[in-house]
Amino acid sequence: MDGVFEHFFSWFGMPSVGLPAVFVSAFISATLIPAGSEPILFGYVTLNPHLFWVAIAVATIGNTFGGMLNWWLGVLARNSFKSMDEPRDSRLKRWLGDWGPKLLLFSWLPGFGDPLCLAAGWLKLPWQPCLIYMFIGKLLRFVTLTSLLGLVPDSFWHQLGHWLHII
Repeated sequence: MDGVFEHFFSWFGMPSVGLPAVFVSAFISATLIPAGSEPILFGYVTLNPHLFWVAIAVATIGNTFGGMLNWWLGVLARNSFKSMDEPRDSRLKRWLGDWGPKLLLFSWLPGFGDPLCLAAGWLKLPWQPCLIYMFIGKLLRFVTLTSLLGLVPDSFWHQLGHWLHII
C-alpha cells in the first residue's frame, strides 16, 4: 500500500510526508478504497508532536470529506436508479430512519462506516447534520487512536520494525 501512496503523491507532485500526506491518506481511507490513514497520521505526530492538534484536524477534515464523498455518491446512485424499488425491510434503512444522521457518529468503523455514509446519501438524509456527526465521530476516533498509540513505548515500535524488516 505504501507504493500506491508514493505513486499517488508523486503523480500530483506532492510530498509523501507532511500534512498533505495526512490529508490525502485520511480522505482516501474514508472512501470505498481499502486503506488506512492511522499509520501516516501516527508517524507524522510522532515526528512532529508539537503539531498533534493540527495533524488531528487535517486528518479529521480529510476523512470527513471522504465520508461526504460517499454520502454524495449515495445521492447520485439514488437519483440514477429512481426506478428501482427500495428494500422495505432493510436493517440499515430502519437504523438510519430511527437514528437519522446521529448514526453517522459511527462512520469511522471499518467495513461499516463507508456503506453507512452511502446509505445516508441514498436515503437523502440532510447533509449538514450528516457532516457534523461524521466530523465528530472521526475526530474522536483520531484523537483516541493517536493518543493510545502514543502511549506504546518506542522500544515496541523499534522491535516491530525489526521483525517486519526480517519478513
